Amino acid sequence: MKFELPPLPYPKEALEPHISARTVEVHYESHHRGYLTKLEKAISGTPDAARTLEDIIRSSEGSVFNNAAQVWNHTFYWMSMKRGGGGEPRGTLGDELKTAFGSIQAFQEAFVREAVQLFGSGYLWLISQDDGTSLELRPMKDADNPLISGEQPLLCIDLWEHAYYLDYQSGREKYVRGVLAELANWEFADANLAAARATAAGDSTKKRRSSPSRQRP
Repeated sequence: MKFELPPLPYPKEALEPHISARTVEVHYESHHRGYLTKLEKAISGTPDAARTLEDIIRSSEGSVFNNAAQVWNHTFYWMSMKRGGGGEPRGTLGDELKTAFGSIQAFQEAFVREAVQLFGSGYLWLISQDDGTSLELRPMKDADNPLISGEQPLLCIDLWEHAYYLDYQSGREKYVRGVLAELANWEFADANLAAARATAAGDSTKKRRSSPSRQRP
């Protein structure tokens, strides 16, 4: 399988003034593309070359895992933002966040806190459990992502320095607050939640159909 770098879902200047076109250029063309190039080189001529990116992530380790996961993580990160995003999540996602965190404000405070407290590089993920419920924030180091633990990613923010250093230097909190307030793509997260629930419902139906019927004594 030949992996390709997915195009950005918006022009490189679309996230300004919160994330500059220069940052997006360097992040996408150098880092994101660089991980893909390293992955293709590492798996060339191996069984992994015929597998999906998700399968490689779930079963590999070392440099193959790191590069495969970073390709996937970056694609998800770009989708987690949009011009004119941010604000208060509504609909099913908003209701579930209120249930999980007590209020949208409490969720936002927890989001910033978890992102700022993550030591070193990594991502902060908004995830749901396999059944499409139980929303949580999951800080993960380096290239790790929820696929390896069977959880459903809904939204993420990249906390590697190359995601924000050109614009904010060491000001990670300002970067996080800007993404959360102005760029977060809640429609994307809500769609991911709906997909997780649909998958869970389908799996539950399959299990019921495959279960042996009870016989009366």
